Amino acid sequence: MVSQQTLQDIVKEHENTGPSYREKVYTVMRGSYGHHYRRMVPALLAVLTFHSNNAVYRPVVEALELLKKYANTENSQVLYPAEEEVPLEGVVRGNWLDLVIEKSSRGKTKRVNRIYYEMCVLQTLREQLRCKEIWVEGAGRYRNPDQDVPADFAQARLQYYQALNQPLAVEDFITNLQKKMQTALSKLDEGMPTNPDVKLITKKGSGWINLTPLEALEEPDQLNRLKAEVARRWAMPSLLDFLKETDLRVDFSSIFKSAAQRENLERPILQKRLLLCLYALGTNTGFKSMSAGELGEEYRDLLYVKNRFITKDHLREAIVQVCNAIFRARHPGIWGEGTTACASDSKKFGAWDQNLLTEWHVRYGGRGVVIYWHVEKHSTCIYSQLKSCSSSEVAAMIEGVLRHCTEMSVDRNYVDTHGQSEVAFAFCHLLGFQLMPRMKNIYSQKLYRPETGQPEAYPNLQKIMTRPINWDLIRQQYDEMVKFATALRLGTAQTEDILRRFRRNNLIHPTYQALAELGKAIKTIFLCEYLHSKELRREIQGGLNTVENWNSANSFIRYGKSGEFNTNVLGEQEIGMLALHLLQISLVYINTLMLQRVLGEKEWLALMKPEDLRGLTPLIYSHVNPYGLFELDLSKRLAIEEEKAS
Repeated sequence: MVSQQTLQDIVKEHENTGPSYREKVYTVMRGSYGHHYRRMVPALLAVLTFHSNNAVYRPVVEALELLKKYANTENSQVLYPAEEEVPLEGVVRGNWLDLVIEKSSRGKTKRVNRIYYEMCVLQTLREQLRCKEIWVEGAGRYRNPDQDVPADFAQARLQYYQALNQPLAVEDFITNLQKKMQTALSKLDEGMPTNPDVKLITKKGSGWINLTPLEALEEPDQLNRLKAEVARRWAMPSLLDFLKETDLRVDFSSIFKSAAQRENLERPILQKRLLLCLYALGTNTGFKSMSAGELGEEYRDLLYVKNRFITKDHLREAIVQVCNAIFRARHPGIWGEGTTACASDSKKFGAWDQNLLTEWHVRYGGRGVVIYWHVEKHSTCIYSQLKSCSSSEVAAMIEGVLRHCTEMSVDRNYVDTHGQSEVAFAFCHLLGFQLMPRMKNIYSQKLYRPETGQPEAYPNLQKIMTRPINWDLIRQQYDEMVKFATALRLGTAQTEDILRRFRRNNLIHPTYQALAELGKAIKTIFLCEYLHSKELRREIQGGLNTVENWNSANSFIRYGKSGEFNTNVLGEQEIGMLALHLLQISLVYINTLMLQRVLGEKEWLALMKPEDLRGLTPLIYSHVNPYGLFELDLSKRLAIEEEKAS
């Protein structure tokens, strides 16, 4: 009935996932925990106090008390006493029960294995700590979740709703959403018969979306000529010159103040050393490289300026100042009116592994960290974040939109598949901006119905239609959803800490269920617009191409030591990231002025067609020398051999 290869694959899968494989995993885990990690548990339990605001997770807290009770008993006591009441429900997973509960030879009595039970308790504790159903007394990141939301929400409810621009009455909120869903679904349904790019097919017993990829646009004719003209007029300036010129025009170096009470350095000397330090940090070449040339600065002087003057707050303020200068300097006739859309994505950088942030990246391989960028349409990065490889891209996306502090107002954010989720759609809607993802799994998406009792509505979409939205959940949890959205807006807690509560392993949380329903409604509206409008798909693709171009320039600028973060101090890593950010937007700023200088001439502007202006970007670097000056003198030799005695 089947081929030999299929049978061999079945055997191989059984060997890798079957009972013998699981038994091997359990044995390895037990050995690792029992001989090493178990020694640390009593010390941790002695200083940490766990609580839960949800009665469902009370058994986990009781299990931790049991672990404390037997923490100082002999390790030779393999089983708990028969009379001890051991919490199992909600603590031990089903596939662990056979290992945790040991039966007597006759099968009449059951005892609990201590080591396996401790492993189950710690695994369950880890999951519930992540979503804050269990919290630690006196902690920061894992504190009481009630402290994450505004304490005065009940008293200032009206002001908080107005700040989010959301209706106070939940029925108005739901009615508005239902109308938007009906309009979007009707528009897509009516346009399906004449839509050449979208086909609905039946596959694996379900409806699938067949979306034709976007065809490549023709390459603009004049852009290469324009780049060549820029390179001719400004022949290979140094990257350090771009940073210097930006400072002379924007004066961001005045932001860097000493941490001491007074400054003894003269401002011109300090300015020079600051620029050298920022260049060394951004390119990752280091201070010794800067002091080894003919710049007249000693290594210890640069190190002194870095330690006394350069901080994360100063760098972020300088970045905001340069970004605002770019927005003000742009000529509307060349770049168009001010944009309100940005794209966000992450890029992996290598990093030393003796710190808690460095992780192995499952997609790109290798140990390191990621930097999450928010880049607007014309290649100006408005915010950057240093994150671990497994951190939530959804949280980073929301954090950047809310905290960028520039003059730009963001109402749309383009992301790839990893930057979106149903909860993300819900929070973005509540916070007042659109989440617009390019989804890799568009083929398997479903559209939800706005109301019940109309199964025959939208006949051209029946293959991908599914159940109606449960509006009752949204009615019940409307206040709670707005409360958490307010917490995100005000920053009463870290964005990732708040979003951690609404994960798939916390499905029973009522607010999570309501956010998921709201996200399904918003996602349905977006999918209808995405499938109906080719222009929207191209807009999202163009935005993500911009952030990919920004990522490619990272390697050009941060060339020292292969771009790796060669420190284990988190603060130093963030300073290196922000210095790279500042150096790169300085390049964008000066390139903007150079391009405007050329296009300010009528003959050049007349050559530019609409497609040329569409593809115009200030993030170009073929005319830039990032390495400094090179000299070749054939009359000079390296002193390698010993000098002969005269």
